[in-house]
Amino acid sequence: MTPAPASPDATSPAPASEAPWEAPVAPGELDATVEIPGSKSLTNRLLVLAALADGPGVLRGALRSRDADLMIAALRALGAEITEGTEPSTLHVTPGPVRGDVDVFTGLAGTVMRFLPPVAALADGPVRFDGDPEARVRPMLPVLAALRALGVKVTGDGPDFPSHLPFTVHGKGSLRGGAVDVDASASSQFVSGLLLAAPRFDDGLALRHIGATLPSLPHIEMTVATLREVGVAVDDSRDGIWHVSPGAISARDVRVEPDLSNAAPFLAAALAAGGTVRVPGWPASTTQPGAMVPELLERMGGRVTVEHTADDGTSVLAVTGTGEIHGIDVDLHAAGELAPTFAALAALADSPSRLRGIAHLRGHETDRLAALATEITRLGGRCEETRDGLVITPRPLHGATFRTYADHRMATSAAVLGLRVPGVQVENVGTTAKTLPGFDRMWERMLAAGRTVGAGA
Repeated sequence: MTPAPASPDATSPAPASEAPWEAPVAPGELDATVEIPGSKSLTNRLLVLAALADGPGVLRGALRSRDADLMIAALRALGAEITEGTEPSTLHVTPGPVRGDVDVFTGLAGTVMRFLPPVAALADGPVRFDGDPEARVRPMLPVLAALRALGVKVTGDGPDFPSHLPFTVHGKGSLRGGAVDVDASASSQFVSGLLLAAPRFDDGLALRHIGATLPSLPHIEMTVATLREVGVAVDDSRDGIWHVSPGAISARDVRVEPDLSNAAPFLAAALAAGGTVRVPGWPASTTQPGAMVPELLERMGGRVTVEHTADDGTSVLAVTGTGEIHGIDVDLHAAGELAPTFAALAALADSPSRLRGIAHLRGHETDRLAALATEITRLGGRCEETRDGLVITPRPLHGATFRTYADHRMATSAAVLGLRVPGVQVENVGTTAKTLPGFDRMWERMLAAGRTVGAGA
């Protein structure tokens, strides 16, 4: 085995393409099978738990992207040994004492900047966090304030308590834990980050959400499920309250599910262009928010079928479209990451759409609501912000440069629009390396009928 390298981008700002990528227009009806790499959300949760486990473990089918490689680099800095197996997607993780007096570069990865400060509280010295310029505006106060309430010293560059990157967590080798209140209205990651490290706290953790809303609850359910799978006792019987008991985190040999949210733009392409797109490895049950994709595509005019079920219970999911797309009124509060894909489809639909419950997207990689409204309008569409979402009224679209704001899901939504709109020039398509390296090449191969497409194809 060889050490798992950080990607070339893991300790530097996200890449910018030298020239815009011209999103290809679909040449006709599609007939493609697209193999989607592992889930970023699961990969990074499983990496954290493996690094805190009671022995060596293995992740198979792990995503290798900028976000995942940033997590690998950070955990290695904190003392874990992470090596590759015969494939880059197989990762062997050997835990070690959490190490202080180190630097963690988060890039633009929310999972790194929000999952690892509670881990850093277990370090034997200070852990300094910083990231991409765009990351310095993403909210961090809830998790840092929670650590302070639990007795952890956290400092920023100035005299005030930090609410954004950069900051330093001053670990003392252990953390008692206890009860803490958190306002996670801006991101469920604040809850997940504390829960993942909680089994290593001396007294565990009793966490209560005190905000008015809790976005992306399926991501918290994913965290709870992964904790239980490694033997951690979690009581979530009351809404907005989680009790994590202290105890060992069992080492595992586990396979990572495909990223269903990354599958969304490929499956949406079947509606935009017509024809059929298939994704193998679709799980029979999952905590991923992307599980909503088939139902939403059906509501917008697609036909969803299961073409084959494998011995492991996974299926080949197929979506077929005719090129007709119907508007939709949907609450995406639990799956806001799907909003860019469905906003793109809505701009191509035959009737207006309303995407609701996604005010929290204003604090993602960029203000996704403002970005989508601006860029769809730039192409000639009508996309208006509401208090908690978007209203999209279809209009004839034309080519233009589609800005991505260093946001991977803005780039993939532009690709969906480009299937029907000639001349869509996607700025910095390389930002998709955050969760799906080689997206542009996968997309182009999908348009070649009858081909199996994958990140390594």
